[in-house]
This record gives sequence, C-alpha cells and structure tokens, in this order.
Amino acid sequence: MRHSFRFTRYMGSAAAAALLAVSLAGCQTARSPDITGSLDARADVNPSNSANSPSRNEIESYGERYRANPRDAAAALAYGQALRLNGQRQQAVAVLEQATIANSGNKALMAAYGRALADNGSFQRAFDVLARAHTPANPDWRILSVQGTTLDQLGKHEEARRYYMSALKIAPEEPSVLSNLGLSYMLSKNLAQAEQVLRRAYDRGTPDARVRQNLGLVVGLQGRFAEAETIVKADLPADQAEANVAYLKQMLNRDGERGPRTSAAASANRS
Repeated sequence: MRHSFRFTRYMGSAAAAALLAVSLAGCQTARSPDITGSLDARADVNPSNSANSPSRNEIESYGERYRANPRDAAAALAYGQALRLNGQRQQAVAVLEQATIANSGNKALMAAYGRALADNGSFQRAFDVLARAHTPANPDWRILSVQGTTLDQLGKHEEARRYYMSALKIAPEEPSVLSNLGLSYMLSKNLAQAEQVLRRAYDRGTPDARVRQNLGLVVGLQGRFAEAETIVKADLPADQAEANVAYLKQMLNRDGERGPRTSAAASANRS
C-alpha cells in the first residue's frame, strides 16, 4: 500500500475528515466528547450508537420538560445536550440559541450553544460564542480546547495550537487536549510532531478509544500500516476492531477526489 506517496493529496481530504465534529459536553464520562476525530465507522454513520447517547424515552422526557417552560435554563441545557448526543445537531442549535436569548449571561448555556454551533459546522460563530462563555480571568480549559478545534477547522492551525497550549497549562497532559493538538499538527502536515503528541495522550491511559484511533491514523499516514492496524485494534471486540481497521484503510486510501474539504458530513464527528 503506497500510503506515503498519497500523503500530499490525502491531507486535503481524509485529514479534514479526521477533524470531524467538535464535541459538546463536559469530560465527566469515560468517552470524553472533547476528544476529536474517530475511526469508529459505525458511530460516524449513526451517532445514536454512542455509549453516551440518550434513549428515545430520555430525549422525549427532556423535550417535554423543555416545552413546558422554554425559559428554564436547566431544561434547555439538558434537552439541547441530549439532541446533540443523538446527532440532531440543527435542532440542538435551535433549542440552545433560544435558551441563550432567554437567559442572557448564562455561561453554561452559552458554552453548550457554542459547541452545538461547532457540531453543526458554524465554526466562526461557534468561536465567537465560546469566547463569551468564559473570561480571561477565569478560563475553562474545555472551552479553550473546543475553541482550538474551531480555529483548526478554519485553517488557523498556529492560532489553534495557542489555545490548546493555554488549555494544557490549566489541565496538564489532559488526553483530550493532547489529542486535539496532535490532530492540529497533522493538519499542518507535521506528522512526526503529531505522533509525538498523540503518544503522550495515549500513554495517559485514557479509556476513550478515539485517542488510540487518532494515533493509529497518524502512524498509518507515515506508511506504517501494520503498526497502525495494531493500534486501532487494541483491546476491542472483534467486530469493532474489524470496523476500525476497515475505516482506517478507507481513509488511508483516499486520493483527494473530493477536493480540499470533504462533505458537510465529514466535518461532523470531531469529538
């Protein structure tokens, strides 16, 4: 497989696909939604397969509570997050936008709204909203990291990395931030630096599979496919391991047919 010869063209398409959507919730769960990039093909196709996705009954319950009082900030936040985790991105944006209007100054709502905008591909708007969700005197490392991902999506990689570095000063060696930083280097075609940073995230022992998958992608881009395959298969059930390997092969074999940016769907899974 001539991966190294395809690298130049690949970086225009598959690398953008790796920076799928920006995540939206906090980092309390084992599968951190603040980590970008995923090789889980099934999750990409159907967001409801995620371990964090709420059930239909939960979504309906959140929706009923929200509709009973749309000005209730807690209800809007819960409903918006549930919609986002279920892949209903436009609806999540609509709910959270109205909630921020009704509850101006609520930074938790503003942060969720900004993340929802990023999920939906509105990266500049997301960055602007997220900038108002915390203050320089009291910065939130999670928001700083998501701001970095929006800048990466806008092609401002050096500026993005300044945000990741600021986040790491608050949360040293945080795997989700390191993963985003590694992918930022990948977009700048600095694969050696990307691998170094992603290995730091991987060595932290995070339970989130996307850190391992991002590392596998960068290793594969350097032509070491056997090593990449071993990385993305590690500690996974056979069916999921096979799906990850198949998707890795698909990404590494892309030849840039769709140009410098893939479809909107390709920018919907950087989390």
